[in-house]
Amino acid sequence: MTDPADLQVTLVDGYVDEPAHFGVPPYISTYPRFTAGAMVDAGVPEEQITYHTIDELREDRQKWADVADADLFVYIGGMTVPGSYVGGTPAEPEEVRELAWTADGTTLMGGPIRFGVGEENAGGQDMERKDLDYDFVAKGDIEAAAYDLLDSGLEGFGNRMRDNEELDRWAAKGAFVVEQHPNHPEYLICEMETSRGCAYRCSFCTEPLYGNPAFRTADSVVKEVENLYDRGARHFRLGRQADILAFGGDGEAPNPDALRRLYGGIREVAPDLGTLHLDNMNPITIARWPEESRECIRIIAEHNTPGDTAAFGLESADPVVQEENNLNVTAEECFQAVKIVNEEGGWRPGEDPADAPTYGDDATNRLPKLLPGINLLHGLMGEREETFAHNKRFLQRVYDEGLMVRRINIRQVMAFDGTEMSSTGSQIAKDHKKLFKQYKQEVREEIDRPMLKRVAPPGTVLENVHLEYHQDGTTFGRQLGTYPLLVGIPGERELGRTIDTAIVDYGYRSVTGVPHPLDVNGASMDELTAIPGLGKSKAGDIIVNRPYEAADEVDDVLAKFVSVGDGGSGGSGGSDASSAD
Repeated sequence: MTDPADLQVTLVDGYVDEPAHFGVPPYISTYPRFTAGAMVDAGVPEEQITYHTIDELREDRQKWADVADADLFVYIGGMTVPGSYVGGTPAEPEEVRELAWTADGTTLMGGPIRFGVGEENAGGQDMERKDLDYDFVAKGDIEAAAYDLLDSGLEGFGNRMRDNEELDRWAAKGAFVVEQHPNHPEYLICEMETSRGCAYRCSFCTEPLYGNPAFRTADSVVKEVENLYDRGARHFRLGRQADILAFGGDGEAPNPDALRRLYGGIREVAPDLGTLHLDNMNPITIARWPEESRECIRIIAEHNTPGDTAAFGLESADPVVQEENNLNVTAEECFQAVKIVNEEGGWRPGEDPADAPTYGDDATNRLPKLLPGINLLHGLMGEREETFAHNKRFLQRVYDEGLMVRRINIRQVMAFDGTEMSSTGSQIAKDHKKLFKQYKQEVREEIDRPMLKRVAPPGTVLENVHLEYHQDGTTFGRQLGTYPLLVGIPGERELGRTIDTAIVDYGYRSVTGVPHPLDVNGASMDELTAIPGLGKSKAGDIIVNRPYEAADEVDDVLAKFVSVGDGGSGGSGGSDASSAD
């Protein structure tokens, strides 16, 4: 019988993306960490487990030797929602098959439950997990399969779900994997699972395939954060749940005490964290339990970092669509939920509405602590021309009432076998393609851009923007977090660096920023003219009259943007960030 202590294991992350689970860099999903922890629990020493991302293997063919030489090779991947990605490219089926051919040892493939690597893409709409020439394919939890496979001496396993007692061990023991991620530690955000499954049964959603909510304890999540923190991780996203407000409860009602233990515990074990964000929050919870939800939102906003977003799955404001798809929240209920999150979480660091600790400086020119996001889904059963009008009226009402929404996500449904949608949604989406395109453009122009200016007025500072790519003389980057703003900075700056920026202009879903504080003695013409209210003539005068010895020598319009240095910090070239929309 094979002894796990004698095995060399290679784990390749082909990335996952689910409705409640991010895994494409800069995110690292739970799957590789839990799987590595399960293998350690089964007896494989940490130092004998090698982790690579698919992008690493593309960039360095020599690393394929780790696949070839492993006694056990494990591939993880699977996409169940559509997306476009900057930080990484999910694996394609031919790459996944090539990995299996390369491996001389035993091969195992898995990922999101019941989903996998289809022939059309690396885990898209095909429910059936193709084997792609792997010895074993996990149709339950990949971490449970890895544990059982090792326990059987590489003979086999039953497709099963892991339980929370196992997860408590595996989550803590697998934290070491983050040290092997190419983005570690500066540009890596750890996706954290607090629960999975959902108490509701919307027609299109894959999350109910995990069953009813199964909550981890606050202590378990906090212990995992502590281990990750000890391994250098500084950025965390509580994204793996259908509804953060229901954490530690019955799956529906809020539990403020459990959230206080969770968030307070994380802050205690990770005192110098850089990011603490969340994702999913169910607006029906706020509508049914408004006072308990208010308390939960206050707890979150006390402990999180600015720019946090609670995604609301409204999906459709059309009552016909709501009824035909088992959607659980009405437009009116969602509106009230938006209002409550604004009231309890929409403050900025320094405003301190209830003398809450903000875990940062006291500046008020930062993003709000916690705002709602709105998810709208098209192609659902019952969709009609009036559906688009219902959605627009809802969004316009939110804006007209002076409320803030951090993000409006408009997408078309992906229809999976096993959900009520089947192939119906694909045909509806196809029939309404022209309507959808026009409506989406109208929302971008009439709602998104003015909303961005409300959420992040000129002069708002975005700290630690990671510079990711160049386009048309502009450098684009983002903060780490949930749905971060895309920032275009004039000039082609060195990629991979992190800088602070101040917002000066707006696209539909992106902003233009200049370095903060901007050194007026070194700033380029493009940087100066990007500042609202300055213009080319004044910018030219400022450049001609350099150098300055004090900030008050410069035009008053620059007061909140500039510092005075010895020059040399400015960039060159540039264009508005709206080119990225």
